[in-house]
Amino acid sequence: MNFDLGNNDFEKISRLVYDICGIDLHEGKRELVKTRLIKRLKEGNFRSFSDYYKFVSTRGGTDELVAMIDSLSTNLTSFFREDKHFEKMRFIIAQRLQALDSKDGRRGRLRLRIWSAGCSTGEEPYTISMVLKEITFAHPFDFSLWATDISTRVLKTAVAGVYPHERILRIPPELVRKYFLKGKGSWEGFYRVKADLKQHIEFARFNLKESLPLNKNGERFDMIFCRNVMIYFDKEMQRDLVGRFYNCLADGGYFFVGHSESLTGLNHQYRYVEPSVYRK
Repeated sequence: MNFDLGNNDFEKISRLVYDICGIDLHEGKRELVKTRLIKRLKEGNFRSFSDYYKFVSTRGGTDELVAMIDSLSTNLTSFFREDKHFEKMRFIIAQRLQALDSKDGRRGRLRLRIWSAGCSTGEEPYTISMVLKEITFAHPFDFSLWATDISTRVLKTAVAGVYPHERILRIPPELVRKYFLKGKGSWEGFYRVKADLKQHIEFARFNLKESLPLNKNGERFDMIFCRNVMIYFDKEMQRDLVGRFYNCLADGGYFFVGHSESLTGLNHQYRYVEPSVYRK
């Protein structure tokens, strides 16, 4: 069957995706849209992109609409990706611990609430958790992570926390031994994240076009990581999103974007700290 993605169908699908989650599928993405959705059309026995669009636009097509968004989401990630951010996080926490130590000569209690927005298959929040766990051995403190993505497909991988050997090569061997279980038998060549690392993370599906939340205890976040996500949004969506992130941050909180991203050209209230790092 010849699946041709004409201008009209491409524009309708692009507009639907933009209205739902803000992803900008411009003309240069046409072939990507066609390639990724053809499988959905074949599996659902749709005769054309027009029929497919009509279905996902109805109430009965809600589940397929979620599957369509999953198919069109780009989920490139890795453990310790852009590791300078984790060095910066260590430095920030060390400063906070030192400030608490010096207060009345007694160690105060540090509590960190962090949001990994666009967490994909989980490598980012697990990396953050590893870094924080290492710090707590010498300086105990409480932390929690909220890790979200719009794709249910990648969240299943994140929740399972099982990765093939090639995906963990960037993790220092001592951390692999400490935080991963090595698979045996039919699971040989795979590694599973240990429960004591997972316990700090809550994974959830979340659409960044929705009203942004405080954390589940009604508190603002101390750090928000939204890295290599906004490059898929247009300027209007980016401006709106960084403003809403600002309102979710505690005073003095930090906002991390990808190394290829910046807030230049966007009207915002953050204070620039260093490339790709901002502060409320």
